[in-house]
Amino acid sequence: MKRICTICARDGSKGVSGKNIRPLLGRPLIAHTLEQALEVGAFDFVAVSSDSVEILSVAEEHGEVELIERPQKLATSESAKLPAIQHAVSVVESQYDVAFDTIVDLDATAPIRELEDIRNAVRLCEETDASNVITGVPARRSPYFNLVEETSEGYVKLAKSPDESIVRRQDTPDCFDMNASIYVWGRDAFLRSDVEPIGSRTRLYEMEEHQAYDIDSEIDFVIVQAIMNYLN
Repeated sequence: MKRICTICARDGSKGVSGKNIRPLLGRPLIAHTLEQALEVGAFDFVAVSSDSVEILSVAEEHGEVELIERPQKLATSESAKLPAIQHAVSVVESQYDVAFDTIVDLDATAPIRELEDIRNAVRLCEETDASNVITGVPARRSPYFNLVEETSEGYVKLAKSPDESIVRRQDTPDCFDMNASIYVWGRDAFLRSDVEPIGSRTRLYEMEEHQAYDIDSEIDFVIVQAIMNYLN
């Protein structure tokens, strides 16, 4: 069983300038995820994909990783992440003449994860019928109860209409907030031309409530730093 872990970190960020190498508890943000990927002992290769020489240089300082120069067309603010992951995997496979059975992506902006979370998410994908695995935490708002959307007329309605009236949030179906922490694909699903983060055989690995945050704004950075400081 061959496994690769990718960490994608482009240069630009509208929400937090230079966030991937911004110091978090004394280390660059990306370093926390890099160290987890290397320490977990689950991967044959760890690859960092970036359009930034500075980010790749920081990554090189934190362990034995493959440095992937991401094409500019895959590094714009409008670019989807999956093509960048596919590019990184393709480069490593070509360079080392290897085919990976399991592809894992760890998001550098969601560092509040445990090594066991990574191991369990990989196990869930490899030992079930799942095509891929995403991670999430129990949702604080339910689309069946207190999450609304606006109609074209300017009114609001429940985002998802329940079959029967629900008067307590505790009685709603379980819903989860995706936390962008860990993504796992089996090879067949990953190579599909129509691959998406969520398909008909996607499973969810549930993480703890405090692991909900990924950094997309200045306040996110403050929250993540406070949580990690508390946990340490």
